[in-house]
This record gives sequence, structure tokens and C-alpha cells, in this order.
Amino acid sequence: MESLTPESACHPSGDSSETIVVLGIGNVLWADEGFGVRCVEALDARWTFAPHVSLVDGGTQGLYLVHYVQQATRLLIFDAIDYGLEPGTLKLIENEDVPRFMGAKKMSLHQTGFQEVLSLTTLTGRYPQSVLLIGCQPEELEDYGGSLRPRIKLALEDALALGVDTLRQWGADPKPRLAPPSGDDAVSQATIALAAYEAGRPSEDEACRVGDARFMPEAG
Repeated sequence: MESLTPESACHPSGDSSETIVVLGIGNVLWADEGFGVRCVEALDARWTFAPHVSLVDGGTQGLYLVHYVQQATRLLIFDAIDYGLEPGTLKLIENEDVPRFMGAKKMSLHQTGFQEVLSLTTLTGRYPQSVLLIGCQPEELEDYGGSLRPRIKLALEDALALGVDTLRQWGADPKPRLAPPSGDDAVSQATIALAAYEAGRPSEDEACRVGDARFMPEAG
């Protein structure tokens, strides 16, 4: 694990006039590419936050996320990032380094789109005061319909701890949930939540070798 003490997290703020946005981006259909979305999903299932905190499943929406970033005073991002490190390694990037770093090693189109989102917010003068990217080096991306690899699931737990600590110091008032939200209150759809997604995955013997048949268009 690298760079686990963000400087910006050392300045607590309880100002409820702020808007804190927690954004998970990635594609859950491509194994470890879904790391960011799974982080936000897990935060939503385990914690509640102050009213000025928004958790967003950004998926692969790209430029459609610009208004979330423009509204944010403080922005926390979870994503799978190719750092060229050992799989499961976490690395933190802050503030003006975030758009430059996301553009350096793109793994997928969603990262191209989100780099443009950050550039647009800079051009419009609405870049957040604080930005922290918690990125995880993926292990496997070429598994359509696959899920997070075991070491990435372990890294997710460390990423959540870092995220909650940062949010606490930002004044987000995280509190453990007694039970996860249900239905429309959850940040992610129940059908693609991690447990349901993994339970519905066919065995290796049954799985299509070019992907998961659940997400393949029917012929004819």
C-alpha cells in the first residue's frame, strides 16, 4: 500500500454548507474494473453520512458526471487505476494531480471521459476545493461478467477504511448502519449488487468463454 496519508485529510471541516461527493467509477462487468463502484456500494451498505454528503455510482457515465463534480466542494473518487504496481496496491492521488494522472494510463473509455469531466470543471472555475482519488491496481480486466479478484476484495476493505477516515475529517459524520438500505434508497441497483451479481454467475463449466451469457445479446 502506498501514499496512505493524504495531506488534505488533515484539515477537518464540519461546515454543512459544503457539498461532499463520493464517486465510484468503473464497469462492474469487467472484473476488477468495477472496483470503484463496489467501493461506493459497500460504503452505502455499511455507513450513513451527513445530509451534505452524496454517494454516486458513476459507472461509465463519463461526461454525464460533470454536474456532480461541479457541485462538489470536496470530491472523493474510487477507481481501478493502472499504476504499474502489484495487483491490489492502493495509491492516493490528490487535487490537481488527479486529472493528469488519470490521463497518463487509461485502461478504458470511462477514464478518458472522466479526465474530460475534471478538465471541464477546471475551465468553468468550479473545480472542488479538495479532490482525493483512492485508486487500486487491478489484477484481472479481461473477464466479461467476472467479479473482483480476492486480493482486490481485500484491497477494497483498506480503501473503505481510508475513505471513511478522510470523510470523517472532512466533516461527513460517518456512522455505521444497523442494516443496509433497500430498494430505491440504495446507491446501486439490487440486481447488480455484488452478492447478487456473484450468485448469478454461472460456473466455469457453464460459462461462455468469451463472456457471461447473461450479458450477451440473443441471436436472431
